[in-house]
Amino acid sequence: MPATSALPIPVEPSAPPALRLVRPHPEAAPPGTSAAPGDDRDLLATSEAIDEAVHAAVARATGGLSPAALANAWSDWAVHLAFSPGKQAELVVKAARKGERLAEFVLRSALQGGRAEPCIEPLPQDRRFDDPAWRAWPFSLFAQSFLLTQQWWHNATTGVRGVSRAHEAVVAFTARQMLDGIAPSNNPLTNPVVLGETLCTGAENLGQGALNLIEDVVRSMAGGARSAGAGSFAVGREVAATPGRVVYRNGLIELIQYAPATDAVQPEPVLIVPAWINKYYILDLSPENSLVRHLVGQGFTVFMISWRNPGPDDRDLSFDDYRRRGVMEALDAITGLLLERRVHLTGYCLGGTLAAIAAAAMVRDGDDRIASLTLFAAQVDFTEAGELTLFINESQISFLESLMRSTGTLDATQMAGAFQLLRSNDLIWSRMVDSYLLGRREEASDLTAWNADATRMPARMHAEYLRSLFLDNDLAEGRFRVEGRPVALGDIRVPVFLVGTERDHVAPWRSVFKLALLTEAEVTFLLTNGGHNAGIVSEAGHPHRRYRVHTRAAGDLYVDPEGFLRRARAADGSWWPEWTAWLAARSGPPGPPPRARPGAPALDPAPGRYVREA
Repeated sequence: MPATSALPIPVEPSAPPALRLVRPHPEAAPPGTSAAPGDDRDLLATSEAIDEAVHAAVARATGGLSPAALANAWSDWAVHLAFSPGKQAELVVKAARKGERLAEFVLRSALQGGRAEPCIEPLPQDRRFDDPAWRAWPFSLFAQSFLLTQQWWHNATTGVRGVSRAHEAVVAFTARQMLDGIAPSNNPLTNPVVLGETLCTGAENLGQGALNLIEDVVRSMAGGARSAGAGSFAVGREVAATPGRVVYRNGLIELIQYAPATDAVQPEPVLIVPAWINKYYILDLSPENSLVRHLVGQGFTVFMISWRNPGPDDRDLSFDDYRRRGVMEALDAITGLLLERRVHLTGYCLGGTLAAIAAAAMVRDGDDRIASLTLFAAQVDFTEAGELTLFINESQISFLESLMRSTGTLDATQMAGAFQLLRSNDLIWSRMVDSYLLGRREEASDLTAWNADATRMPARMHAEYLRSLFLDNDLAEGRFRVEGRPVALGDIRVPVFLVGTERDHVAPWRSVFKLALLTEAEVTFLLTNGGHNAGIVSEAGHPHRRYRVHTRAAGDLYVDPEGFLRRARAADGSWWPEWTAWLAARSGPPGPPPRARPGAPALDPAPGRYVREA
């Protein structure tokens, strides 16, 4: 894609030819032998094409999940359980004991007018049975029997000797998903809250729920990804509204420079690399909770990358294209505008992983334009990447590759489905009960509007990301190559600021913490409450915010996550001021805001064009 900027930045070399994602067929000629005859090659190509078409069709029907991966996990569990008579006996005993506990509960309920103390409590994060109506008979029986069954299945799917840890996690996860689907809270006849609402409103809740369902189905069939009420948050008006201008554009990014809000600014600008799995403006939501607005209000010059939403023609964009045409061209543009000033490089989620790779490659190549590195909820070591790794194995990736090659991209619905499954109670079943059974719509917010403004992933880039980083962990183990040569995170010497969130289901904080093991640089780790998105959007004045922070000096001995928890300083409130103070301490003395270089392009006002594209 041609660049369209007036900045004096060298024209990028032509991209390397696209790499095939299909691995060599087992019957392909081994190295040092002659190739197969033409007829055999034709047969091989035909067989691969048939298999790929079948896999892509099945993947579309399953939402991108591989039936083979699930079958492997369940067969591993079933075979080992069949050869474990001790485990079988244990499960029989546990079932009998749970039956006794339930029978005692029924007896106590009968003697106490249906208000007996429960025999089992739900897990702390399970809010389905919080309403007092669940304490009344017979709904208490429904809830108690379900919770005992759920506990028994957890015992059954874990602790079977010989089952691989990965397969055990998949079996336990899928068993939990199936049970959650049939929970009494999802059934209008066994949910006392729904029944009570139906009696009070004369079934108006069910009528409104039916209208909500029809509205959602029509929106889905029309191809609309935005949720109900999201239209009240227009990009450039209610969200992504911090003043600025696009100062550089190529076929992959727009670079936004935000207008200064103070008379004096820090000399080192901040470049933010957001993830391209969603639009960039999670960091520039409504004015009251915009991280960008907070930064410019604290005297920083802020640049933001806005990624273009890829389409089928972008199927061959590679992971390194995002580094070269994203991070590196943005740095070139900034140093061209601000006369070679060093930059505080900041990345969020997948953008943070890319920023770490770019920083390591720059050190390797003698490029010292980075003043510091900040990563928000970003992983560089994927050995403990949480339940998301349940969807990352050879079978699953091969399945996704077939799906992506048929369309050129991974659609937002496939990605959203995987993330929702990780928190199905909160993101699927509870919302279905509220919307379709109780007839209530969740009040739209800027964060939910952003979350519904989904993007796609280029086939080649996503396959490389899943294989090299998630599956093979090449970056942490020194095998990840940039321009043909490996990069090492241990080469990073600039100060590092890491942010993890306590309830992150995408990038668990202990996984984010692993960069501290891979570099001897000064590392400040901050752990905030909240999840992957809400924990990062932590504006000043937000109720119930808190964090813990600790700095390990360059060259000091490694401190593990538990050691961090013991040593960290605890504080209440938003973590944003902590970070901006950290940046200011590693910046030069403030001065006048930078003026636009004569002849610099004025492309579009912020938020630019790419963020508006579907």
